Amino acid sequence: MFDTHIHTTFSTDSKMKLEEAISAAKERDLSLIITEHMDINHPEEGQFVFDTDEYFSSYGEYRNSDLLLGIELGLTDAYSEANGRIANENKFDYVLGSLHFLGNYDIYFPEVYVGRSKEDVYIQYLQDVYKNIVANQYIDSLGHIDYICRYSPYEDKELYYSEYSDLIDEILLALVKYDIAMEVNARRLSDKKALENLLVIYKRFYELGGRYVTIGSDSHYPQAIGMNFGNAKLICQETSLKPVYFKERTMIIDNLEV
Repeated sequence: MFDTHIHTTFSTDSKMKLEEAISAAKERDLSLIITEHMDINHPEEGQFVFDTDEYFSSYGEYRNSDLLLGIELGLTDAYSEANGRIANENKFDYVLGSLHFLGNYDIYFPEVYVGRSKEDVYIQYLQDVYKNIVANQYIDSLGHIDYICRYSPYEDKELYYSEYSDLIDEILLALVKYDIAMEVNARRLSDKKALENLLVIYKRFYELGGRYVTIGSDSHYPQAIGMNFGNAKLICQETSLKPVYFKERTMIIDNLEV
C-alpha cells in the first residue's frame, strides 16, 4: 500500500532525509510517493519552493515501483498557468493539489482569522477550494479538504457537512466532473470527532459519483509515515471508495492491506 503524501528535505518545513523515509516505510511494509511542497505564491522568497531539476537528479536513482516522485502544489488561481507548467513539464508520477493560503496569508498564520467569524472564514476557504479545482484541472488528487481545521483558532474547529453542504457539494461535484481523486489525509484521523465528520463528507463524495481516493499521512518526519492508516482504511470500507496511487500520472488501484 502507498503512503501518497510525504515531505522530505526538499520541503521547507521538513528535515526528514529520504533514506529515513524509506527505512520507516519498509518497517511498516508501505510504499511511498514523495510530494514536496511547491507554493510559488509564498510571500517569503525561497520558502516552500524547490528546484525540480535538482529534485529529480538527487532522488532519481531511488525511484522504483515502491518509491515514486510527486509534488504537492499549493493551488492559487492567480498562478494556475505557472503551476500547470510545473505539473505537466516535469516527469512527476503524481500531482497533489492543496489550498494552503487564504488571500495573502498562509492558513497556518493567525492573520487569517483576526476579527472574523468561523462561518466567514470557512465559507471563503470552501469557495477558494472550489475555485482552484476549476482553475487547476490537471491535478491528480485534491489534498486535505479539512486543512483549515488544523489551524483555525475557534473552539469547534470541525468542518461540518450539515453547515456547508452546498459549498462542499460544489467541490465534490467538481472533482467528479474533472476526474480528480480526493485525498484521505490521515493527519487528523486519530481524533474521533474529525473522523466522524470526514466520513460524512467522503460518503457524500461517493453519492455524487466519486469513486477514488488517495491515502496520505502528510508526514514530515519518519514516525508519522503510515500514521492513522487503520482509520483511513475504515473510511474506504465504510464508503466503498477505492484507494489509488499514481505512477507516471496514471491511476492505479492500491491494495487496502495495511
